[in-house]
Amino acid sequence: MAEAPLGAWLGSHRAELRLGLRITIAGLLTFALGHLLGLAQSYWAVLTAVIVMQASVGGSLKATLDRFVGSLGGAAWGVVVSLAIPHETILSLGLALAVALVPLGLLTALRPTYRVAPITAIILLLTPLNQEAGPVLSAAHRMMEIGLGSIVALGVALFVLPARAHAMLAEAAAQALTIMAELILGLMAGLESPSDPAAIQSLHDDVRKAIARAEAAADEASRERAHHLTDAADPEPLCRTLRRVRNDLVMIGRAAAAPLPETVRAGIAGPASRAAPAIAAFLRAAAPAVTGKAPLPTLDAVAHAIADYGAAMAELRGLGTMRELPDEAVGRIFSLAFALEQLLRDLGDLHDRVQEFA
Repeated sequence: MAEAPLGAWLGSHRAELRLGLRITIAGLLTFALGHLLGLAQSYWAVLTAVIVMQASVGGSLKATLDRFVGSLGGAAWGVVVSLAIPHETILSLGLALAVALVPLGLLTALRPTYRVAPITAIILLLTPLNQEAGPVLSAAHRMMEIGLGSIVALGVALFVLPARAHAMLAEAAAQALTIMAELILGLMAGLESPSDPAAIQSLHDDVRKAIARAEAAADEASRERAHHLTDAADPEPLCRTLRRVRNDLVMIGRAAAAPLPETVRAGIAGPASRAAPAIAAFLRAAAPAVTGKAPLPTLDAVAHAIADYGAAMAELRGLGTMRELPDEAVGRIFSLAFALEQLLRDLGDLHDRVQEFA
């Protein structure tokens, strides 16, 4: 009985397990190479390898560049301060530390990715072993250690169970689309009966988080493309379309925030609610399609369902029924029509982006 939950857990955490394996291999390999090369402080190389190893190749590349550039800048400035300001006493050492930290602290505030720069300068100034070896030699050793850890980590990221950001983006986008399908059903149901605001807000939050993960993966995928590590499609159009579809759902949620008056509920809420399954079905189908696991259907069913809503609204207008409604209800009916038309256009764009991306 215990094997099934364990198997399910392992299956749902494959990405995390692969990352853990890459971190372990990078750390051990760097440790071995550091001792073979005779590095005095090989643990800094091991730390670097572990720190820069990220979930994707693009993320590891960014972390490697940030750490190496930050360390190089911190080491260079630390050497300049050490040579310019003798620091044999506590007061002179404090002065040297202040001079080192002021510009590097500002750099960190402006560019948080380079926070390793002041750390490197501090180590050069305050570590007894570095003071004995001298600033120039200490800086050279430090860059060798950082460089070794960075190179090993990047090599492991590229060749040991490599995880491309393109695939991570597809998985996050698929999750967002699946949640959107559930969300549209809940939103449309609110036209006929009161919905649960907490449940609806929770779905909105889940969509926002999934899109945020997709955008983070897209940034790493763009970096992989820029360094010719992949020939995958540009990820930004897909993320942009996901944001638009989410905005459409927000507009629909505002229009469907409360049930419509009974006089138009059957004529308006019925067609709108019937459109929800068609939209949800398309979104659910788009989820495996964006990962390349299934073909993407057409939008015909969605277009017909939204057209039926427009026809129902036109019929009620022709009968003069809407003139008897409160302005607020009329505004929501027309807002819903606009939001559905906008959603149809954005789903068409989503259809094209998924086909390009998968």
